[in-house]
Amino acid sequence: MTAGQLMKLVEQGLQLVGSGDRPDLRKRLEQAVGRLQDPSIRVIVVGEFKQGKSKLINALVNAPVCPVDDDIATSVPTAVRYGDPASAAIQVPAAGTPDGEEEGLERRPVDLAELPALVSEQGNPGNSRKLTAAEVYLPRRVLTGGLTIIDSPGVGGMGSTHTLTTLTALPTADAVLLVSDASQEYTEPELRFLRKAMRITPSVAAVLSKTDLYPDWRRVEALDRAHLDHVAPDIPLFPVSADLRLEASRLQDNELNAESGYPGLVAHLRNEVVAKAQRLQRRSVSQDLLSVTANLRLSLQSELEALENPDGTPHMLEALEQAKAEADELRKRSARWQLTLSDGINDLIADMEYDLRDRLRRIQREAEAAIDQGDPGPVWTEFSQWLEECVAAAVSDTFVWTSERSQWLAAQVAEHFAADEVSLPVLHVSDAGDALDPVDQMPGLDPGRVNPVQKVLIGMRGSYGGVLMFGLLTGIFGMALINPLSVGAGLLLGRKAYREDKEARLKRRQGEAKTLVRRQLDDVTFQVGKQLKDRLRLVQRTTRDHFTEIADEYHRSLSDSVAAAQKAANSYAQEKEGRIRDIRTELKKVEALHRAAEAIAAEVSASGVRTAAGVG
Repeated sequence: MTAGQLMKLVEQGLQLVGSGDRPDLRKRLEQAVGRLQDPSIRVIVVGEFKQGKSKLINALVNAPVCPVDDDIATSVPTAVRYGDPASAAIQVPAAGTPDGEEEGLERRPVDLAELPALVSEQGNPGNSRKLTAAEVYLPRRVLTGGLTIIDSPGVGGMGSTHTLTTLTALPTADAVLLVSDASQEYTEPELRFLRKAMRITPSVAAVLSKTDLYPDWRRVEALDRAHLDHVAPDIPLFPVSADLRLEASRLQDNELNAESGYPGLVAHLRNEVVAKAQRLQRRSVSQDLLSVTANLRLSLQSELEALENPDGTPHMLEALEQAKAEADELRKRSARWQLTLSDGINDLIADMEYDLRDRLRRIQREAEAAIDQGDPGPVWTEFSQWLEECVAAAVSDTFVWTSERSQWLAAQVAEHFAADEVSLPVLHVSDAGDALDPVDQMPGLDPGRVNPVQKVLIGMRGSYGGVLMFGLLTGIFGMALINPLSVGAGLLLGRKAYREDKEARLKRRQGEAKTLVRRQLDDVTFQVGKQLKDRLRLVQRTTRDHFTEIADEYHRSLSDSVAAAQKAANSYAQEKEGRIRDIRTELKKVEALHRAAEAIAAEVSASGVRTAAGVG
């Protein structure tokens, strides 16, 4: 069933619900309309710098939409989606709005030819133009069905703060393509990033790029497949050559296109990403329609039964009142699931704080051990960068872990509901892109360099006492104050004084370095801990509101059923027949919509079984 057909069914549901009687059901259907109107299926292309991500996308859509350079190219995320005619736009913060607030973004159309310069490091160094994102619309068959391919900036070693920013986009993605070229097998940071991505995103695939440049790419492919099997056995790997794909497109050569490896990647995007996302969308809409029609049917059937069978009305009212009381008790007290939610959030906050502190304390111990091994002054810049990368990795691990626990908690709360299937709220706890923004940069440290003049002065301060002491001692024997013995003693004591001063300065720098590390990690703990607590409180409110709406929806349906039955029992005889006809007409429409929703659910289940059988 197409999105247009689904939209018609949802519109029928909106007509049945009406404008004022059931705002809760109308809200659910309006949310389904919003999902159908924006069928975007996001595929994020990630990887280290200069692995061929931008060229991979250019070859997929056969257009130079993403900048390709020998230096760092992409500095702004670029989304490529279907659109006719071809066009482009950029997103920037609106005037007077703090950077990064989504509500304050302004969309500005730009010429398609100008876009590569705007999103590249060369044309927009360090994102000096403050662009939030870029959008490209192209009339390409591969992009039909809502497929959106996102070119992300290189994550720079997969251990830097850029990695944390990249991970924040993954919860909103339907799939991830990890790109690594054929020059070498996967590095440990790449595999670590892949493991994190697997815990956030439902679909992950790997791409081995630049196979035309490296004759030994098949050996690298075998090594990469072995690494992927250790992470997850079902991660597909696609060796591709963007240059061969572009050349095949220019020459219209199918054989060269097959050799490029892109047909397999395109088939994966269509069958495993787009098709699955569309099945999930149809399943979600069918569940919404089934729930809405079930609630409408309950009210209509209760009123119809009261009109057609007046003698049985008291028994029906008694049963409905009992069910309403049970629903009212669930809505008002909700003791069990709200207690589970409250206790779970409190436990999660405590576990999160412990997890974050434990990770940062391990980093602190490792940093202090490294400081004790040498002079931190000359290598402070490199040390600060290493510490920043370690902190970013630890924070991302904590956020990913917290996201998993939040989803687990929502599933635990859902088990308290008697319904066969209760939808879970959408939780984006992994959004940690700005977690380290409030943390100041690591302060500088004295490099500890001493020029020759300072060395002489230090030595002279230490030698002065030796010359004077030994000069007075040798004066007893009639020797001058400054003589070879006193000078030699002064040199020895001056050298000793210089060594002691050097050791003291080293100890002082090491102490200052440890203090700076502790302050930096304390700042990270304070800032990140606060943001994580805020996100978990948001999870609590989102989960509570989500399940409260479900309980209220059930309660409202039962209340309407009781009211309808009571109204029917008190209706005049002349109104009864007309009302019966109206109810039966409404019921036929509700039943037809319910059967259509069941057909969609059955179709989705059957297609899922066929896909699983095909994979097996």
